[in-house]
Amino acid sequence: MKLVYQGKTKDLYELENGNYLLKFKDDVTGKDGVFDPGENQVGLTLDGAGEAGLKLTKFFFEKFNEKGLYTHYVDCNIEEKTMEVLPATTFGKGLEFICRYKAVGSFYRRYKDYVEEGQDLDGFVEVTLKNDDAGDPPITKDGLAILGLVTNEEYEELAKMTREICDEIKDILASKGITLYDIKLEFGKDKDGKVLLIDEVSGGNMRAYKGDEYVQPLDLPALILG
Repeated sequence: MKLVYQGKTKDLYELENGNYLLKFKDDVTGKDGVFDPGENQVGLTLDGAGEAGLKLTKFFFEKFNEKGLYTHYVDCNIEEKTMEVLPATTFGKGLEFICRYKAVGSFYRRYKDYVEEGQDLDGFVEVTLKNDDAGDPPITKDGLAILGLVTNEEYEELAKMTREICDEIKDILASKGITLYDIKLEFGKDKDGKVLLIDEVSGGNMRAYKGDEYVQPLDLPALILG
């Protein structure tokens, strides 16, 4: 296998069959030793985080594929913490689509003059540019079009897919007594230009609570899959 990209929480390898392999790590994003899916730096290493992330990603991607929601997922190996995926091209250098159900994290820090912490946001979709040096800045629909990253038509499709996928995740968590506060997704295009969900869907890119208690990413698989 050829190493293509070394990321914060996953490494990407090219396979001989034309697909790619994602290798999940135990590193998670955060700051000062505290996990935060909204951060753009590795904050700590949690033993078992890679396996936990892959287990949930497998579960969710298989659910999405069953429902006809297009993803890059092909197969995975839990023991080796690897996932085979279809090749996909990102929008620009990468975008994150964040669906926010509660005002917490970076959203609350930015807009706390106007919202209460934990206030309902009704699945508000926010888009940020993947740029660690710039702090993953938010960008508007018009900004994406002006920069040539996403057309207005593509934006509408991406926003709709984000809400549809995240509402599905929210409902699954709710059936287990868990409340989804926010989650970030990534999308790309396949060789034919069709939009598909990429990266992962796990505790590492969402905030979830059981009652008033925050659910640690490593605890989510047992609560959801158990």
